[in-house]
Amino acid sequence: MPHVVTQSCCADASCVVACPVNCIHPAPGEPGFGTTEMLFIDPATCVGCSACVTACPVGAIVPDSALTAEQLPFLELNADYYRETPHAERTPLALVPEQRRLRRPGPFRVAVVGAGPAGLYTADELLTHPEITNVDVYERLLTPHGLVRHGVAPDHPDTKGVTAAFRDIEDQPGFRYVLGRDVGTDITLAELTSAYHAVVYAVGASTDRPLNIPGEDSRGSLAATDIVGWYNGHPERADLEVPLDHERAVVVGNGNVALDVARILTRDPHWLAANTDTASTALTALADSAVREVHILGRRGPSDAAFTIPELIGLSNLRDVDVIVDADPALLSGDDRRSRLLADIASRRPSDTASRRRIVLRFATSPVAVLTEGGRVSGVQVVRNELEIGTDGTVRAAPTSDTDVIPAGLVVRSVGFRGQPVADLPFDAVTGTVPNVRGRVDDGVFVVGWIKRGARGFIGTNKSDARETVESVLDHLDDSVHRVTTTPSSGRSGDLAGWRRLDARELADGRAAGRPRAKIVSYTDQLAAHRARETKGRGLFRRA
Repeated sequence: MPHVVTQSCCADASCVVACPVNCIHPAPGEPGFGTTEMLFIDPATCVGCSACVTACPVGAIVPDSALTAEQLPFLELNADYYRETPHAERTPLALVPEQRRLRRPGPFRVAVVGAGPAGLYTADELLTHPEITNVDVYERLLTPHGLVRHGVAPDHPDTKGVTAAFRDIEDQPGFRYVLGRDVGTDITLAELTSAYHAVVYAVGASTDRPLNIPGEDSRGSLAATDIVGWYNGHPERADLEVPLDHERAVVVGNGNVALDVARILTRDPHWLAANTDTASTALTALADSAVREVHILGRRGPSDAAFTIPELIGLSNLRDVDVIVDADPALLSGDDRRSRLLADIASRRPSDTASRRRIVLRFATSPVAVLTEGGRVSGVQVVRNELEIGTDGTVRAAPTSDTDVIPAGLVVRSVGFRGQPVADLPFDAVTGTVPNVRGRVDDGVFVVGWIKRGARGFIGTNKSDARETVESVLDHLDDSVHRVTTTPSSGRSGDLAGWRRLDARELADGRAAGRPRAKIVSYTDQLAAHRARETKGRGLFRRA
C-alpha cells in the first residue's frame, strides 16, 4: 500500500531516514532537498511499512487508499516527480554516521537566542554531544516556538503538530528556557559571552519588505507579519487595528503567507472558532467582518507564482469560499503544474450564492499606489504587466499603460520577509542577514535560521541549517581558549514549567469552549499563567 505526502513539507527529513527502502526524495544531499516544496514517495518502491507515517512530525503522510477527494491531486504530484526525476539508485539512507566527539572534554555551556524552530533544532543538535551539558534558550516572549505559534495559519493544525517534536527537545536533560528576556535590552551579548562558551542567535526575519509606493503607510495598509500575528494571538499584535468594514481587501504578493491571509479573512468565522486556535480578539472582529472578497496580486504569471503547489491545492479545495482566477487565458496554457492547476480552477463555475465569499487570484498585476479617502485606505491603483523573458531566462514584469483601481478598505503587503539589525552584531542591510561563514559570525558568536541565510525554506529546513551551524560551534569549542567568568543564575529553571502551565491552561480553556485551544494573548495574563517567576529586577548572572 503506497503512501503519499499530502501537504507542504516541513523538510525535517525524519521520514527519509526512517524509510527502509529509500523511496522518499529528494533526500538530504540530493538536489532540491530543503528547497523543494515537498517530498515525494515513489509508489513503485514503497513497501507500505508506515515507518514514514510514524516519523513524520506533522502527520502529512497517509496511505493512498485513505486519501480524501481533496488529497487526490497529490497522487499526480508524486507521479509527475518520478517521471521527471527518476531515482535509479536505492541504497537505504538509514545509516547513522559515527558521531563527532570533541577533542576537549568540556563541560560546555551554550546560549541560544530565540525559541523558534531554528533555535530549538540547534539546541537539540548541540545536546546530542555529551561534552555540551547545558543549553539555555533565551526568548523575549513568554511563549516559545516562534513562527509555529505565531506564523503558521490557524487552519493548518497539522503543521503545528511539529510542536510535539519541540516538546521532546524541551524534555532533554541540560535544556533550559529563559523566557521573557530580550537579549540586547535586558541582557547584553557581553553578559552572555561571560557565562557561555558559545552564543547562537536564532532571531528570524521579523519584518516585511516594503512596497515603496505612495500611500503604503496609510491607515488600513498593513504588513502581513502584523496581521498574521494578530490572528495568531501575538501579544504585541493583539490591539492591531484591522479595518474589516469594506467588502473588499487586497493582498499584494502571492506567496503562501498571502494565501494564508486571504483564507483567514474569507473563511466562516464560526468554523474558525470551532476548529482552530485563532485568537479570540481576531475571531470577534472576523465575526463582524464585511469583507466578502480578497484580491491577491501577483506581478508575474501563474507559472512564476510564489505559492507552493500544496498550498494552492488546499486553497482550491475550500468548500465555503469560491476561488477565481483572473488571468489572460494564454498565461494558463503552460504545461507546468501551477498553470495546469490554475487552469482547472479557472474552468470551475463560481457559486450563485450572493453571500458566498471569494478569493480572486490576479496575475501580471502590480500596485502603483495605495489610495486614501478621509485619512484611510480606499483602494489600490494597479497596472497590468507584460511578461518578458530576459537573456538569462528570467521572467520580468514590465508595466504597461493599462491601469485600474480596485476599491478596498484593507491592503496587506506580503512580498517577503527580511531580518532586522541585531544588537551587538554586524548586519548586511541588502540581504537582511548577519554576515557569517557557515554560521560563524565572530569568535564564539554564531547565527542560524533566517537571520543567517535569509527568509527562505520551510520549518524543517532549519534542522539541516542547525546542523551546519553546530559544526562551526564544535570547531570553536575544539580550538578556543575562551573561559567563562560567570554562571547563569539557577533561578530561571522554572520557565519551562511556567510555559507548560500556560500551555495546559490554553488547552483546558479551549476544551471548555469547544475549541482545540484558546490562546492567552495578553502579556499580563500570560505572566499570571506562568505563576512562579522571578521579578524583573533580579540578575541573571553571578560570579563563577
